[in-house]
Amino acid sequence: MSTVAAAASSHDTIRAVLWRGDHLRLLDQRRLPNEETYLDCATAGEVASAIHDLIVRGAPAIGIAAAWGVVLAAQSEPTRLDAALALLRAARPTAVNLMWALDRMKRAIANGADANALAHEAQAIQDEDLAANRHMGALGAALIGDGDGVLTHCNTGSLATAGYGTALGVIRAGVESGRIARVFAGETRPWLQGARLTMWELLRDGIPATLVADSAAAHLMKSGDVQWVVVGADRIAANGDTANKIGTYQLAISARHHGVKFMVVAPSSTVDMATPGGADIEIELRSPDELLSFGGQRTVIADARAWNPVFDVTPAELIDAIVTERGVVEKPDTTRMAALFDSAH
Repeated sequence: MSTVAAAASSHDTIRAVLWRGDHLRLLDQRRLPNEETYLDCATAGEVASAIHDLIVRGAPAIGIAAAWGVVLAAQSEPTRLDAALALLRAARPTAVNLMWALDRMKRAIANGADANALAHEAQAIQDEDLAANRHMGALGAALIGDGDGVLTHCNTGSLATAGYGTALGVIRAGVESGRIARVFAGETRPWLQGARLTMWELLRDGIPATLVADSAAAHLMKSGDVQWVVVGADRIAANGDTANKIGTYQLAISARHHGVKFMVVAPSSTVDMATPGGADIEIELRSPDELLSFGGQRTVIADARAWNPVFDVTPAELIDAIVTERGVVEKPDTTRMAALFDSAH
């Protein structure tokens, strides 16, 4: 094995969505980093609950899991596939990959696919995502200068995808090639995906990384240790506006102020050309309890209220590059997005 291939292998060992023939095995991301526990789902309803409860999370992984949920429905209740599709579609509203994967499975059903054929389609969705992530990693890493530092937000790696990752795929590729010298991960309140998941994933795969509080990001950029912010996306609108984990927007504002470049990395399935702009993206609100408590322990005075949006929208004018497996859109706008994606949607 070549040195580069060995590095790539050592930096990519995690798989969070595993098909087992008659059930779907999911790495329970709520329990990381303290426990590596897997949950087995035998029905579409169990998969939908796992998606809603954040057992599986990350836009591509949600879509992959949902596709396997359709397979489970076809195996056990083939006459109720429409109900299964509706149940899975309602699990999370913002990530377009969920809708994209379910629409792809629905087309296969309309073309007469049985459970076996649907399993082949779900496997294709998963395999294509891994291949896309590796290609995006190479494309995104090529934009980064030698010796640069990067800051990432939330978790966009193997835990959130079929493997390798989107934004973390760029970081993996950049570390493997020697271009990236420093990696910082924001903690990502309130679920701490950066602290719990990204740090676990990077260190487990031998990539040195430093955790920073979300509120330290601007100060970090001012220090000069970061030249790129690299994030994923849950939905990219036709004009390049991008919905991603809450806190992304303020990173983009800080990056522009400090002369730090801002990169969005996501598969083309995340691009929604039917959504004109960010104002048209539905933003999921979750329970205020996620802010009012931590680890099951109430941390805020009784009767206090909280507002808990899960995503925000970064305007296209704050984004330097959108990287997909189809290519790179620099300084995205409606015209540049249409040039790459209109023919494919």
